[in-house]
Amino acid sequence: MTKTSAVARPSGRQPDELRGVTMEPGWAKHAEGSCLIKCGDTHVICTASIEERLPPFLRNSGQGWVTAEYGMLPRATGSRMSREAARGKQSGRTQEIQRLIGRSLRSVTDLKALGERQITIDCDVLQADGGTRTASITGAYIALHQALQGLIEKDILKTMPLNDQVAAVSCGLYEGTPVLDLDYPEDSTAQADANFVLTASGKIIEVQGTAEGLPFSEEQFHELFRLAKAGIADLAEMQRKALKLS
Repeated sequence: MTKTSAVARPSGRQPDELRGVTMEPGWAKHAEGSCLIKCGDTHVICTASIEERLPPFLRNSGQGWVTAEYGMLPRATGSRMSREAARGKQSGRTQEIQRLIGRSLRSVTDLKALGERQITIDCDVLQADGGTRTASITGAYIALHQALQGLIEKDILKTMPLNDQVAAVSCGLYEGTPVLDLDYPEDSTAQADANFVLTASGKIIEVQGTAEGLPFSEEQFHELFRLAKAGIADLAEMQRKALKLS
């Protein structure tokens, strides 16, 4: 990845450097697909479960469905959070993130080719240090691919119903400098931050960007986008290696 001008990041990374990333497919024994993804100190377990049924609004539609659920363990952060189940409802943040994960996966899935079945991806944050939603999307793709590969091996599906890869990463302005893959110390003080969800072929699925202080310029946004594209290209290659596709 091309180096950009130096900035003193808390982690010591270069502005265009990802955190250390590992992806472990098949981590969960019982799930049809799974991946333990570690992006620095953010660790997420993603599992895929296949059900031969559909939500009522899709019954007899001739297509399948991919959806997601997201949650954080009580001690994923520095102080204990109460379980959302104990509170009796999910937070708005949780609902927004799991919808984002579901949209991201459906965007690269041929739902007609999937057939009338549902795949649910569960993303559980074991440890959080920024970028939990982006790590969840990147790991969820591996879990989904593994589950679909299992259907092919059982001769339930003839071909892989995925038309691209999907991965995600955050970028932001830290001390005025565009940087890739924010960890919590950077995210909590960034002047702007954005989450980019892209395909391996470089197409845009979703961009979530916010100025935390002063508005940022179009030029700064383009630099964040450039960093994101390079970072996601690296993540997509890691996905392929984890799945033994390259």
